[in-house]
Amino acid sequence: MDTSRQRASDEDRQRVVRALERHTAAGRLDLDEYAERVDRVLAARTHGELAEVTTDLPADPRPEPGDAAAGPRVGQLGVAFLLALLALIVVAGLAALRSA
Repeated sequence: MDTSRQRASDEDRQRVVRALERHTAAGRLDLDEYAERVDRVLAARTHGELAEVTTDLPADPRPEPGDAAAGPRVGQLGVAFLLALLALIVVAGLAALRSA
């Protein structure tokens, strides 16, 4: 049965975002690519649209973070740190532009 036209749930979108986080932590995506794909995931309405976001990435053999009893993985923390650092750089750059 073709599910590509079925509506995606919030949980489906979050699962794809977590996969993108793992691919970013593995070095397959840079932060710009990650941000662009997350925007596409959050705007996706169907399973087909979600699949398009990861079609060029290899299958992720690691289990979903929610499946493990342990806390967040180191890779996820690294991605969160890099995103926070990127946000600080952008804010600092905007502040520098305004004061110039």
